[in-house]
Amino acid sequence: MKFAYKFSNLLGTVYRCGNLNFTPDGNSLISPVGNRITVFDLKNNKSETLPLATQYNITCVGLSPDGNLAILINEVGAALLVSLISKSVIHQFHFQKPVHSVCFSPNGKKFVVTKDKVALMYHAPGKKREFNAFVLDTTYYGAYDETTCIDWTDDSKCFAVGSKDMSTWVFGAERWSNLIYYALGGHKDSIVSCFFEENSLDLYTISRDGALCVWQCDTELNGLKPRMSKQQTEDKEELTKDQEEEFTEEQQGKTVQGKVNENEQQSRKKVKYSCAAKHFFNKEGDFNNLTAAAYHKKTHLLVTGFASGIFHLHELPYFNLIHSLSISDQKIASISVNSTGDWIAFGCSGLGQLLVWEWQSESYVLKQQGHFNSMVSLAYSPDGQYLVTGGDDGKVKVWNTSSGFCFVTFTEHTSSISAVTFTSSGYVILSASLDGTVRAFDLHRYRNFRTFTSPRPTQFSSLAVDSSGEIVSAGSQDSFEVFVWSVQSGRLLDVLAGHEGPISSLCFNPVKCVLASASWDRTVRLWDMLDSWRTKETLALNSDVLAVAFSPDGNELAVASLDGQITFWDHENAVQTGSIEGRHDLQTGRKELDKITAKQAAKGKSFTTLCYSADGQSILAGGMSKFVCIYHIKEQILIKKFEISCNLSLDAMEEFLDRRKMTEFGSMALIDEGTGDDDGVAIPLPGVKRGDMSSRHFKPEIRVTCLRFSPTGRSWAATTTEGLLIYSLDSGLVFDPFDLEIDITPSNVHKVLRQKEYTKAIVMAFRLNEKKLIQEVLENVPYNDIEVICSSLPELYTEKMLEFLASSFETSRHLEFYLLWTQRLLMLHGCKLKTRSGKLLPSIQFLQKTIQRHFEDVSKLCDWNCYNMKYILAISQQRGMKRTAEESENDEELQDLEESSNDSFMEESVVLP
Repeated sequence: MKFAYKFSNLLGTVYRCGNLNFTPDGNSLISPVGNRITVFDLKNNKSETLPLATQYNITCVGLSPDGNLAILINEVGAALLVSLISKSVIHQFHFQKPVHSVCFSPNGKKFVVTKDKVALMYHAPGKKREFNAFVLDTTYYGAYDETTCIDWTDDSKCFAVGSKDMSTWVFGAERWSNLIYYALGGHKDSIVSCFFEENSLDLYTISRDGALCVWQCDTELNGLKPRMSKQQTEDKEELTKDQEEEFTEEQQGKTVQGKVNENEQQSRKKVKYSCAAKHFFNKEGDFNNLTAAAYHKKTHLLVTGFASGIFHLHELPYFNLIHSLSISDQKIASISVNSTGDWIAFGCSGLGQLLVWEWQSESYVLKQQGHFNSMVSLAYSPDGQYLVTGGDDGKVKVWNTSSGFCFVTFTEHTSSISAVTFTSSGYVILSASLDGTVRAFDLHRYRNFRTFTSPRPTQFSSLAVDSSGEIVSAGSQDSFEVFVWSVQSGRLLDVLAGHEGPISSLCFNPVKCVLASASWDRTVRLWDMLDSWRTKETLALNSDVLAVAFSPDGNELAVASLDGQITFWDHENAVQTGSIEGRHDLQTGRKELDKITAKQAAKGKSFTTLCYSADGQSILAGGMSKFVCIYHIKEQILIKKFEISCNLSLDAMEEFLDRRKMTEFGSMALIDEGTGDDDGVAIPLPGVKRGDMSSRHFKPEIRVTCLRFSPTGRSWAATTTEGLLIYSLDSGLVFDPFDLEIDITPSNVHKVLRQKEYTKAIVMAFRLNEKKLIQEVLENVPYNDIEVICSSLPELYTEKMLEFLASSFETSRHLEFYLLWTQRLLMLHGCKLKTRSGKLLPSIQFLQKTIQRHFEDVSKLCDWNCYNMKYILAISQQRGMKRTAEESENDEELQDLEESSNDSFMEESVVLP
């Protein structure tokens, strides 16, 4: 089995913090998710997380006007220049301090970064190779507190910078003789956003207390005059000596004349701003902080978001309210409007919500939310097309693996989900919760159709369903019993007692009617379903058992225990066949508040989740660590170790603590940073359970809570602190020949193909194992000869052919042609393939998944066409029918209207030449 798994996608986290950006075409949205970014293609309904990551959470994203480059800046000021075309990192840079915003100029030649009290203008990276992609052009001083926001004029001549000192500064991107810098006051709170009007120097400034100032400029953009070369030294003197005086005077609402020359006639030519109007969002007595804003210049649409989750739409400059809606109970952290002005994106960091709202039709284009608390468990559907996750927030979410979107959320549980699973049909989801219920959900009607409970209230910690999907069992955390129900009737069939500790894991044998239950009492019990649920065997271990899993063929049982070992058992004979010591492979990190080192803490760490690969040759293991390990079962060795995250914003990521954060009074991590933020968050009293976790400063710990291999064998998924990570095989870059000889070359394959020896050409292409070559050979075969070639194809190559057909269905347009190949192969070789069903199952399931997806797409199209044809037929049948007098009068009026419009059109066409 190949282990070239690479990061493929991140599900379950749609927005974490930072600013949202629409691409220039307005069809895609770029959202920061922790230390990665996700691109949501709203037109094609797909999401993709780019395979690159920063060391800390991303707080600023700057997108170039052509949409090819992006600058990602994390919370410590480290920046990545990323190509969105090749999805790779081009350049790395460090601004040394946290950055508040970054914005490219509309012409794409410059970009401005705000940090501390300064604004830095850099030359934008070009298309040619450069040693340093970030070249500093100018540093702009002026503000007395941290700078917060940036906006450019349409012609890139000037930009405005807002600050926490309640002032807004207008700077010239080039040195203009009548505008070097200009400060605007008028606010009583820090500036949240500032926006230039379209093709104008007129400015709107918005502060956190909900005040909007409209500033009018007496000069047009084309009225800006370039500075004369003789005045360079005088400009510098004016900028240094009179900066403080000009700022204090302008804060009082006055305009200060430039002092380039003492001549009054020249000083009158300076740019002047005046406050034309001042508007307030909050009603009298309402103190709702404004947290985010966006402005669309062409439609004059202003969108503002507030801390209470409300957003307003206003038309400027008259401040007419168009729309107001509450979308969340948490603050709106970021707003973005697309290029056409139709779609508005909102990000709520408290709940991890991402919404795209079409304001004209008042409908959602996208509405996604991850699990509020961490994900606990996951399961793949039998065809690998869907994923179900359960979280600590009591929600069960179902995700589409191809699009990356959640399409249904079940909220019936009232406490944390402990386990989820699919039945063998793929249309029923079962979930166990700490609220004392096991619920069954129907994926056809999206409803909870069964609720299983115990005679006495108990918390369920584990769940398993048998291969037929008829029997479901759940393990109890407090009564140490296993409960068994019938899915059809909902009746409690049996209560299995015998364990002396909480049940940690359950698993049904996929082939035989045997249930394995693992407990903290250091035993694994095997229950025979056919023999009245009697204990078949009891496997004794040296430590508490945390996880148990059967191999796909049902012959082997893997057990993870608290001492860090994975043991393998022949459950028929109750004999241990092997063990893996995995404690050293976990490599746990040291938390900020840990008193002991990571090496000492590792002695108490162990694997908490296990999963067999689709072919049963290897096992996937994970736990309280940033590593996921793949072991070869037969050889009992570590094959590969995946580092699932490099995000230092999470706790327990590093083995050693940073000594710079240690003081004589203890760790700096003990200081709660949430109290000094500009949000003004007050720490609630001790014992407050609700509402304080999202507002207080805390670092979540990195951990892997659940691992599952896809039934297709092409990917595996892990629920982690960061979200649902999917790793898949990247087969495009791997050259992996099969039974290669010196005379098997592409030229020889083409030569045999020209001689119309199709079977030989196919075998040679498969031995070379080049996907494009195999595709070329297959598509050159006449469809009449498919049956003959399938019958003469060696048995060894039928399996490879099925794998290739399954992967081709995802990209090829030749649907019927490949379906014909699939049908003939399965008809002619079906009996022989059935004998190797265990080995072939992943390939067949991959094939089924791709065919099922095409079936759904084509069936929707056919249904739509049938509906249109029925409609046309119904219209044509009504033509000869008699109508009432009223209908005929209406028709006559419509006909008169059409004739009059045609006459007027004819008159216009005559006049036009």
